[in-house]
Amino acid sequence: MRYDVEIQGRVRQVQVTRAGGRAVVEVDGCRWVVDAVRIDGQILSLLLAEIADGTSGAATAMAGGRSAEVMLASHPGGRLTAGVGGIPVDVHPAGRRRPTPGGDGAQRGPQRLLAPMPGKVVRVLVKAGDAVAARQPVVVVEAMKMENELRAARDGRVSEVAVRDGQLVEAGMLLAVIADS
Repeated sequence: MRYDVEIQGRVRQVQVTRAGGRAVVEVDGCRWVVDAVRIDGQILSLLLAEIADGTSGAATAMAGGRSAEVMLASHPGGRLTAGVGGIPVDVHPAGRRRPTPGGDGAQRGPQRLLAPMPGKVVRVLVKAGDAVAARQPVVVVEAMKMENELRAARDGRVSEVAVRDGQLVEAGMLLAVIADS
């Protein structure tokens, strides 16, 4: 099955097929065997192994691969946020893409950091007016006995902090907003 997906303002072609009971995912010409297990309603645990050219992927050993945890939060209108390594990534089916101001493919506009799952805010690491760099931790949320650092996707300035230390949050709740600098 083929999907056109917008990720952080860039449209990518994703092809998903089955081989040997696992998914084979091709993104922009790179092929991966993916073994996915749903931990709960919002968390997926993935084992990924890159496929060498000329192989089907059916016999690829997962032992040499890497693992990743992905937290998912869905929003009204079909929008999805995937938390990968603590960085929120907005994902849109290409047919429902929003136009990108400037037309250069770079995402613009405010970054809205959302809670990937229900939990407790352990630490707010910024305040309104602070400048942040790409990948800088902004808020730490504890969920399922694990601390998750939510980070800025790109450089900007914190325009709003919507939570405080110790606050309980629900999945999809606004934590902070980062405006373009």
